[in-house]
Amino acid sequence: MTSFGYFLSCEEFTPAQLLDQARKAADAGFTRLAISDHFHPWNDAQGNSPLVWSMIGALSQTVDLPVTTLVTCPTMRLHPAVTAQAAATSSRLLDGRFALGVGTGEALNEHVLGDRWPSFDERADMLEEAVDVMRKLFTGRRISHRGTHYTVDNARLYTAPHGRLPVHVSGFGPKAAELAGRIGDGFVTMGPDEEAIGRFRDAGGGGKPVIGGLKVCWGEDRDKAVDTAHRLWPSEHLPGELAQILPTPAHFEQASRLVPREEVSANVPCGDDVEEHVEAVRGYLGAGFDEVYVGQIGPEQDAFFAAWRDKLLPALGGQGAGT
Repeated sequence: MTSFGYFLSCEEFTPAQLLDQARKAADAGFTRLAISDHFHPWNDAQGNSPLVWSMIGALSQTVDLPVTTLVTCPTMRLHPAVTAQAAATSSRLLDGRFALGVGTGEALNEHVLGDRWPSFDERADMLEEAVDVMRKLFTGRRISHRGTHYTVDNARLYTAPHGRLPVHVSGFGPKAAELAGRIGDGFVTMGPDEEAIGRFRDAGGGGKPVIGGLKVCWGEDRDKAVDTAHRLWPSEHLPGELAQILPTPAHFEQASRLVPREEVSANVPCGDDVEEHVEAVRGYLGAGFDEVYVGQIGPEQDAFFAAWRDKLLPALGGQGAGT
């Protein structure tokens, strides 16, 4: 049975707005939360970027829903030992309802300390070592590690995770999908790509959850909703590896000028046509996703949550809070 979660975008909303959305998501029938982990937004129009670990602490005192990071890069901006401590504390605050989604990162966030931006193969190797380090620390035992990329010297998490802490690995290409199958407790991929899921399963991911999601822009006026999505999230439609290698919001703004409004209109559910939104979500169900996270673009949050509760969730086979 697929579970539906709400995606909290740290790039687009203030901390107070994110907490308000979490409460409203629970009331609307969402059973999970995902939250992004960024140092920068994708563009200045989004305008925010609170620290995810502070947000998770606040969320743990606001709602009782499970929380997953989508996704954290534990390799450059934060050392994996520090990321492990943050994740373990989050697990304890959430009584074990925390999952750590990880990926190889984007230059947008990871360049800020002035480090060289490695190739994908090197970043994937760093991620594999980082996941190994974090899992050793999650045991609560004292560890030392001398690896290719990281050193850990007599470190112990005295506040270890509450039970087992899943590490879900993000991937958007064949190599990343296979890495996720080999080292991940689950696979994070945003689009309903059945080929990628097959690679994940074949590489060791059989029986492990597949996690993904989509952004929508609910609103009475479809043209206005398309304009909002095009203004705030054109970066979602950049081709190839641009999202991984562009270093600043200004660079994304420059590249996003090449994204036509029609591209957004054709690929982002916009407006108030229930069937358009439901069909987009059904694409994930048909591809075999276990968790689907939906994020509302723009200011019409209350209208979206009401629509999800009363129209979209019932159409997807769930029970709306208002029925």
